[in-house]
Parts: sequence; structure tokens; C-alpha cells
Amino acid sequence: MSEARSGVTEDAFLGGRLLLRQPVSGHRAGHDAILLAAATAARLGDRVVDFGAGVGAAGLAVATRVAGVELRLVEIAPELAGLAAVNAVFNGIVADTLMFDVTADAATFARFDLGPDSVDVVLMNPPFNDPMRQQASPDTDRRLAHEATAATLENWIHAARRVLKPGGALTLIWRAEGLTDVLACLARGFGGVALQPVHGKADAPAIRILVRAIKGARAPLRIFPGLMLNDAAGVPTPQASALLSGEAVLPLAML
Repeated sequence: MSEARSGVTEDAFLGGRLLLRQPVSGHRAGHDAILLAAATAARLGDRVVDFGAGVGAAGLAVATRVAGVELRLVEIAPELAGLAAVNAVFNGIVADTLMFDVTADAATFARFDLGPDSVDVVLMNPPFNDPMRQQASPDTDRRLAHEATAATLENWIHAARRVLKPGGALTLIWRAEGLTDVLACLARGFGGVALQPVHGKADAPAIRILVRAIKGARAPLRIFPGLMLNDAAGVPTPQASALLSGEAVLPLAML
């Protein structure tokens, strides 16, 4: 990691194959973005859209793994959107960075060439902190990236449902205790749901849930074995290390 006078660091992800410039303070990419990318299935030629892309970590990680995707990075915060565009160029990845609100209406999406039934893959890490239960961050971009309203999840999933083609896939990461909310939102228009819990330690409850769902599918729910980030002693597990270094993907990315 290096720090510039501009207040931006340059950080290595995927074992150094992806270098991201991001703010010193505020919203910064971490394990969630890389796990989301490792759970996202994509193929050559797919139109892939990263909702709430931040500095582009998840979407660019997918494009690093899968050559030839048509990548769009959607981000509302100007500084983060600017860095996402820089990061795409810096890593030699062709991507369009679009600055607008994921909860915007269909006409706004259409102006950015994201009309109904036009996308193969959507991945997203929506804001999920409850501002009533946690102290609000003084940093504006961090609040936008982390704080949810009662309608945040539903609105983001609705936007994904609108732009995805029939049979298109949505992959998201969310806090584990909010799983029932995720399933309720996906019940409208999605099926073939697959889940994988993420545990901070092998002997602790899940902290995140990775979810993949298919627009218009009717296949039953599947739950995969939990991913353990650390063993009981707090040492990163071999599986977690392989995922974070980009040497492996999760089962959801192979469906």
C-alpha cells in the first residue's frame, strides 16, 4: 500500500493483479467486494453491471478474472466514480463508469443505455447499516456507501430486476441477519436462489450472506456450505486466502 499527498492510496488486490486507488478515509474497498466478485458468474461477452461500485473493486475484480465482459460501474459519489474510472484505465480494463443513483427511475437508466431486459449480470453490495442502530459517519461518501433506509434493499433489487434479461443473474452480499429481507425482495421476479453464508470465524455465527438469483427462474432454493474466513485461532483459512488472492472462486460463480 502506498499513500499519496492527494489523500489517495494505491492498494493491491487479487494477489497484486488488481491495483486500486481509493480515498485514505471514507468508503474503502475490502473483503466484501472481493468475495462478491468471487461469487459472480460471468462469461465472455456478458453485459455486467456493478451497482454502487465505489472505486470499482468488485466489478473490476470480475473483469480481471473473466476477459471480454462489457462492464458498467454505477456509482453516485463523484469522487468514487472518478476513481473507478481511473482504476479501470490503470488496470487496462475497458469499463464505462456511470454516475447516478441506483434508485433512479427507468428513464434515467435508459439514458445510460441500461434499459429493461438489457443486462446479463448485476452484482451489488448495497448499503446495509441501520442508521438508527449505528452512529452515522461524518464522511458523506461513507454514509452513502454504508447506510440503508427501510427501502434500500427493495429499491436496489427492483432496479436489478428491471435491467436484467430473463434468465439474467443477480449476485449480492448482505448482512447475514437480514437474510429474510433479501428473500422477501427476491420473491418478486427471481428464483433459483443460491446462498452461501460467510463466517468471520469457524465457531461464530455468519456475518455476511452471499446470494445469487436468476430473473424469472423457478428452481428451488439451495444453500451451500459456509465460508470460514478465519479458523478458531483467528488465522485466515486456506480457502479464504485463495479467494482473496484471486486463485479460486466460490460455488455461486460456477452455477
